Amino acid sequence: MNDQIHSDGSDHEHGALGDAEYAEFMELAAQEGFDVEDVEGAIDEAGHGPLPVLAVVGRPNVGKSTLVNRIIGRREAVVEDKPGVTRDRVTYEAEWAGRRFKVVDTGGWEQDVLGIDASVAAQAEYAIEAADAVVFVVDSTVGATDTDEAVVKLLRRAGKPVVLCANKVDGQSGEADATALWSLGLGEPHPVSSLHGRGTGDLLDAVLDALPEAPAQRFGTALGGPRRIALIGRPNVGKSSLLNKVANEDRVVVNEMAGTTRDPVDELIQLGGITWKFIDTAGIRRRVHLQEGADYYASLRTAAAVEKAEVAVVLIDASESISVQDQRIITMAVEAGRALVVAYNKWDTLDEERRYYLEREIETELAQIAWAPRVNVSALTGRHMEKLVPAIETAIEGWETRIPTGRLNAFLGEIVASHPHPVRGGKQPRILFGTQAGTKPPRFVLFSSGFLEHGYRRFVERRLREEFGFEGTPIHISVRVREKRGRKK
Repeated sequence: MNDQIHSDGSDHEHGALGDAEYAEFMELAAQEGFDVEDVEGAIDEAGHGPLPVLAVVGRPNVGKSTLVNRIIGRREAVVEDKPGVTRDRVTYEAEWAGRRFKVVDTGGWEQDVLGIDASVAAQAEYAIEAADAVVFVVDSTVGATDTDEAVVKLLRRAGKPVVLCANKVDGQSGEADATALWSLGLGEPHPVSSLHGRGTGDLLDAVLDALPEAPAQRFGTALGGPRRIALIGRPNVGKSSLLNKVANEDRVVVNEMAGTTRDPVDELIQLGGITWKFIDTAGIRRRVHLQEGADYYASLRTAAAVEKAEVAVVLIDASESISVQDQRIITMAVEAGRALVVAYNKWDTLDEERRYYLEREIETELAQIAWAPRVNVSALTGRHMEKLVPAIETAIEGWETRIPTGRLNAFLGEIVASHPHPVRGGKQPRILFGTQAGTKPPRFVLFSSGFLEHGYRRFVERRLREEFGFEGTPIHISVRVREKRGRKK
């Protein structure tokens, strides 16, 4: 795993903690009355590298979201008895038999995109490409349809492990319907009622057999290979022009008509004596499910490019107001855990009034990513292009930063002393200790005596940034509360 074998040491079995640091930390946890297994689980959960990905695919209304809710053990995926409720892909974390993995609930298979075959192919092909294994859900009461057969062809071409789920088998009478699905040629159909939970344990056992212990390599091409930078943004903000400018030649087609770029274009480019791999992606339109044909497919490919990148450079058209769509694109990069740089393009076209209002928009609309390096550029004239690489390097540095546990706990002690958590219900929860269990992005686990409110967690994150930097990277903070049964007498 290239992304886990850099100097952060996160390929270690204790997350990012070395043996001595881990032993010292576990001793501290025992003194505070925490269950050893709970602490180990918290470090493992936060300190893991990329998890293997399981895609749940199938035609509309076969029960994909219901099955996802059953797998993750809580009702999060939207379920409604009509096709097409799941519009955008949604990713959840799940655990079964002590192993953790990501589950991608796919949807948005609109029948009028360019015929059902085109829309199913677009969504399924992306989901399958990004996954390490696939659960193919078929409605056993209906049997295999032509659409199901089309997905089977995709699965065969992809060569990914497939677990066949015969859903809506609510009793013995439905077992025969499930048996008929052997005809799909995908191996044993697992009879399941995702609504009632029947058979899901056996299905998940088969899933664990199909999933690798760790996902396929996502970052770079080899150990020490070029860093991957995804250029993302709305259509026609100048992504292709920017790529051509940094490459000093016309590598990709540029046209005033939005949507010229359909598929991500990978380019190896020398900048500042370093080789980078830039990915010029198709523009992301307002809503994936409203797009047609190639545009629909392009958005899915763009999401795939973000997943494979280390740094996302989000281009925003500075001559226009910051839109909800710009914010959605930024959220996509942050939720994917990528280092982030925001580039305001077409800066040379701004007058004083527009610059004034843009600064106000940035303060109000993008306050949540005030930590991201910002560059004001012009892809057309090349203005300030030399500032792009330092911003990317700064973001990568923050993304890979790790704070030793001893230093972190001294810092947390200062926070608790100077800014204690507000009293709630007559009790005052305290952060007892913590550790940084992983990097890329930085992931922290805090152990506390009670529930920490969201506002206080945001305060801790803000202070972490003030103290240690972490410029250009999202930070993940999870909290484990000490259970009463484990408290020392």
